[in-house]
Amino acid sequence: MTGTVIKSTGSHYEVMAGEDLFTCRLRGSFRKKGGGATNPLVVGDMVDFDAPETGEAGMITRIHDRKNYIIRKATKLSSQVQVIAANLDLALVLATPVLPRTSAGFIDRFLATAEAYSIPAGIIFNKSDLYDDAVAEHVRMLSEMYTGIGYRCFSISALTGKGLGPLRDALRAQVTLLTGHSGTGKSTLINALVPGLGIRTSQISETHLKGTHTTTFAEMHPLPGGGYLIDTPGIREFGVVDFDRREVYHFFPEIFKVAKGCRFYNCMHVNEKDCAVLQAVEQGGIHPSRYHSYLSIYHNEDVFS
Repeated sequence: MTGTVIKSTGSHYEVMAGEDLFTCRLRGSFRKKGGGATNPLVVGDMVDFDAPETGEAGMITRIHDRKNYIIRKATKLSSQVQVIAANLDLALVLATPVLPRTSAGFIDRFLATAEAYSIPAGIIFNKSDLYDDAVAEHVRMLSEMYTGIGYRCFSISALTGKGLGPLRDALRAQVTLLTGHSGTGKSTLINALVPGLGIRTSQISETHLKGTHTTTFAEMHPLPGGGYLIDTPGIREFGVVDFDRREVYHFFPEIFKVAKGCRFYNCMHVNEKDCAVLQAVEQGGIHPSRYHSYLSIYHNEDVFS
């Protein structure tokens, strides 16, 4: 039988084949072939499996080739990587300017990774019900900047439902990954998008202004309007993987576009003479925060959050 992995617990996998759901295991040989990845099989993977006997788990016999996937470093110090999900039509990062604050570096590392793996991406700015005038203006400017680069942006309140209409339209008929820091409101948002799901939510720590994990394992949820939403455990870090430093600028669309005007074909846009990118940063054509994110990845700095 052939189906799609809709939930991974690390030892067992829930596989959807048509309208039927099966619990399956993965042969040990696949785990040995996982290379540097902590998880050889992820939500979104298409697999072949032997139908289980009553009361037993099925056995996954083949993992189909992926059209794409998104990946990050498992931890700052680890050489292992974590594949988050596969076969995506869209990847969205949920960001909050307050309680907790999502840094531009985190957003840009996520967007650069999506670019590297050819996945359309965007940003959801949540908790608009908490914005004062200054924060609202900050989000407006960020949205204008990222939209100008080519990323879709949404400003919403998952709690009140404000702004969810355009987001629902964007998700329709798509397989979409949703990720972000713990505490940004992923569970609240998914509950709003999929009524009756009832995912547990948690409060923000008053001491550290950070959230706690409520999603333990990645899971794919069908959306009422068609399509699927992949919920992932909240992450505090997003480490990029396998970026050739000579190609990092390829994953910043506005930098890649301007770089064609550089004097030297091998310009790295750091301190070279007649660098069109540096000129664009000075003249306001490239936002300084985006250029800073580029340099952070280029220099392989451990600035994850």
